[in-house]
Amino acid sequence: MKNEGTPSVDGPTVLAYLHELQDRLTEALEAADRAATFREDTWTRPAAGTALAGGGRSRVLREGALFEQAGINLSHVMGSRLPPSATAQRPELAGRSFEAMGVSLVAHPRNPYVPAAHANVRFFNASKNDADPVWWFGGGFDLTPYYGFEEDCIHWHRTAQAACEPFGPEVYSGCKCACDEYFFLKHRNEPRGIGGLFFDDLNEGGFAHCFAFMRSVGDHFLPAYLPIVERRRKWSYGEREREFQLYRRGRYVEFNLVYDRGTLFGLQSSGRTESILMSLPPRVRWEYDWRPEPGSPEAQLYNFFLQPRDWLALDV
Repeated sequence: MKNEGTPSVDGPTVLAYLHELQDRLTEALEAADRAATFREDTWTRPAAGTALAGGGRSRVLREGALFEQAGINLSHVMGSRLPPSATAQRPELAGRSFEAMGVSLVAHPRNPYVPAAHANVRFFNASKNDADPVWWFGGGFDLTPYYGFEEDCIHWHRTAQAACEPFGPEVYSGCKCACDEYFFLKHRNEPRGIGGLFFDDLNEGGFAHCFAFMRSVGDHFLPAYLPIVERRRKWSYGEREREFQLYRRGRYVEFNLVYDRGTLFGLQSSGRTESILMSLPPRVRWEYDWRPEPGSPEAQLYNFFLQPRDWLALDV
């Protein structure tokens, strides 16, 4: 975090963009699914008597033709004290009141050849007494395949690079490295997927610059994900592929419950539990000390796709 807030900070404009983004993502995923629609729950928390005030719109699609479950949450909350997850890396903000807003998306397709996907964009504003507010943006998107395809990974990262390109030649590489570091299960010594973009504590360059970058990341998710979905959705699969998908979903659950800052922030600030845990897949399994058969497609996921890699270097 480099700079502190200025009078040019415009929270209502950020919130308006987030509403529009949630609507756009909802329409696109419903069109891709072609069968199911999102259920919406609008929720509010009163300003008095709770640790968290505000509200949001939670949208969940279940048992669709394409998506076994997908969720798109919008939240706008405020509280009198930042929770520990928000001050662990910035202890100087402990005790500050805060306002937080964001949109998060998680898609769990039914077909194991279609990867799971996650996206999030968010804005925080923290203040204390008469001190100037401290604000920052965060977000990103990442892809979790169960069966890897080089062309899908290259497309994903090319689109991620395009989202960053107007903001400087080093932005993509920095956000990619941050994503690889963040979405890593330390207790498994393996990444959750093939990465993408991740940024946090962003306020360098001023509000307008940072807001533009957040919008670019949010706007590039659909061009990154939907072509992969259409390429893989008709691939046939059987019990073996389905069982492997459910096993690998266990890693998704482990990350979200152990490491994910958004999940921890929501739970620690007494957020709406159903909305917070919407990101978890509807079906999952664990198996003791399971190992893939050498030379199998499942082993290739571990040996090639879940390894540190410059995917753009393969784009020849």
